[in-house]
Amino acid sequence: MTTPPYASRSTLIRELYAGSLTPDRLVATLKTADTLFPAATVAHSAATSPLPVASRQLQSVEVVSANRRYDLVDYLAYNRVAGLLVLKDGAIVREDYELGFAPDDRFASFSLAKSVCSTLYGVALQDGLLGSLEAPITRYLPALAHSAYREVSLRQVLEMTSGVGWDETYTDPASQRRQFLELQIAGHPGSLLRMMSELPRVRTPGSVFNYNTGETFLAGAALEAAIGAPLARYLHERVWSPAGMQDDARWWLESPDGAAIGGSGLSATLRDYARFARFVLEDGCIGTTRVVREGWFEQATTRLAANGERRDYGYQWWLPEVTDGVHEGAFLAMGIFGQRIYLHPRRRLAIIVLCARPKPSDAHVVEDSAFFAAVARALD
Repeated sequence: MTTPPYASRSTLIRELYAGSLTPDRLVATLKTADTLFPAATVAHSAATSPLPVASRQLQSVEVVSANRRYDLVDYLAYNRVAGLLVLKDGAIVREDYELGFAPDDRFASFSLAKSVCSTLYGVALQDGLLGSLEAPITRYLPALAHSAYREVSLRQVLEMTSGVGWDETYTDPASQRRQFLELQIAGHPGSLLRMMSELPRVRTPGSVFNYNTGETFLAGAALEAAIGAPLARYLHERVWSPAGMQDDARWWLESPDGAAIGGSGLSATLRDYARFARFVLEDGCIGTTRVVREGWFEQATTRLAANGERRDYGYQWWLPEVTDGVHEGAFLAMGIFGQRIYLHPRRRLAIIVLCARPKPSDAHVVEDSAFFAAVARALD
């Protein structure tokens, strides 16, 4: 696929993150996002793992959001859903393709990639390629030895509690997130690590959560150094192929032969996102083979931080508010423009939502958490 002719690549990327693409252009861009930057292929499996279709299908739900009532069609329409797939007990109970999105199309995940990167940490621990998460990140990225990251552990990077200054505002051209994006567009090897090494420390490491996509780039780069392989290859060898993915995925790189953008840029098909969700629900096991270290997902999604505070973010996974008790034990991956993977291991439930919402911020009409709760109750 090629970049649509209505804009240069750099202009299109800036318009995407500024939230200024019209609906049709946004959908087209999200379906071809793997062409926006250099990307590595995560090759599919030679033997596809089936996703059985349940005899009982989810026809509709009643969702109460902001004191208004909605149904499933409302959620699809108002929230600009391109793809929806619901797995219950390992079988599909609902699958929708909208807005011109098709089963064999890849779709941008944005920060869903963070949760995939975190999962690869659990794989590396199981493989014995990574030591303690308390190790300083400088052990794997010595270029940070004289930076604000010099006393920051791998765990603190995964938690995004490094204490290093960062502004994640996507629509502000002056934010560090947009500066990081401009360096991606330029594509010079080593420029992203150099930018991260020049950031200031503003808080004590481990004291405060601050969402930081650049930090997940560091987590990915540190993991590549630890395992001695690119993230895309490791994902293929240890998860994508063994788990029976049907299609190739693509993962953005800093430059054609550069580091993976660990915090963003993974594109895959809806059903393969669902297979990844099933892999997590199975606690990182494929059949009788353990791929992710036992207890990793519990550790990565605990609400109690190392400093004793309750939190809404684990190791690159979000923890939904539990004011509605149905979410107790659930966690989710989230990406801008409405990308979601909601996982509830106790209920054996996964909800994958791919969206083309108009802004990179959390813009929605029907609250996702309310929709997830309604689906969970409908399937009980």
